[in-house]
Parts: sequence; structure tokens; C-alpha cells
Amino acid sequence: MNGKLVMREEGNNLVMEWSFDAPREAVFKAFSDSKLLESWWGPEGWETKNKKFEFEPGGTWHYAMTCKDKSQGEFYGMESWGLAVYKEIDAPEKIVHTDAFSDEEGNINESLPQTLITATFSEEEGKTKYVSVTEFPSKAAIRQIIDMGAAEGFSSQLKKLDALLSGDKV
Repeated sequence: MNGKLVMREEGNNLVMEWSFDAPREAVFKAFSDSKLLESWWGPEGWETKNKKFEFEPGGTWHYAMTCKDKSQGEFYGMESWGLAVYKEIDAPEKIVHTDAFSDEEGNINESLPQTLITATFSEEEGKTKYVSVTEFPSKAAIRQIIDMGAAEGFSSQLKKLDALLSGDKV
């Protein structure tokens, strides 16, 4: 496993990078296949279930993450819903989608920032470099999400993906 999240802010963008010791097509498939995505999406100790997954421009991904780890204290049993709308897909190089917190019916939570995410996948020296650029409405919105533990959560889920791609048990 390669696992180290590199994160930086660029204006209203949050840029996160990760290198996988796996072919680009395999990494891309982990983002584009509903069952694979469910197997690694979400922080350690959380389980993801896709309510709707339409991987095509204009399609939606509506999912719930539920904390299954009792050691996470007050988070245990918590459910967090998300809604993405795919804007552009260029397999196996790029996925562009909106991202928002939602409820079980898919109604967007307006009290939390809505973002536009551009994920790119490039091969470099036999590895796949994954770069996620998340465009926020403001720098304050970036801070709000970072303060909620986004960096730790995203790093945790990419470690799960790294383990999946290397054949380790997730």
C-alpha cells in the first residue's frame, strides 16, 4: 500500500492526492462499479449502501454511510446521506460530479456546502495518481468540511481502497 494523503488549499479549491500501486483502469473501476464503491467508500468503521447508482452523465449516486464501529462512541449508529450528480465521465481518466449532503429521500441539506468535484486518474511510473479537486463556494466552506474531519475520513477510505486494490481484506 502507498497510502499518504497529500492535501492543499488553492483558492476555493481543496486538492487531495493519493498514489495507488494499481493500474489506472482498476482504480477507475473502483469508483465506477456500484458494488466495488460500496466496499470501500466511507471512513474506517463505516459501511456504505448505495440507494441509487447511475454512473453516466446526468446520473445520480445516492448513498448512506452508517457507523458500525462501537469504539467510535457517539458516531456509532450515525447515518450520513450523500447525493452526487455526474456531470462528465471520461473513462478511465476523469469523473466530474456535484456532491452534497442529503437526507434519505435525496433532499439536499442546504446548511452544509455543496461542491463540484473533479477526479483525475493518471498513470505515473507504473502507479495510478488520483487527484481530487473539490470546488467550494468559499474558503469558509472548506474550513467547515475540514473541521468536520474530512481529511481524516478521506484518508481512511483511500486506505481501504488501497487495501482492496492490493488484494488485502478491506
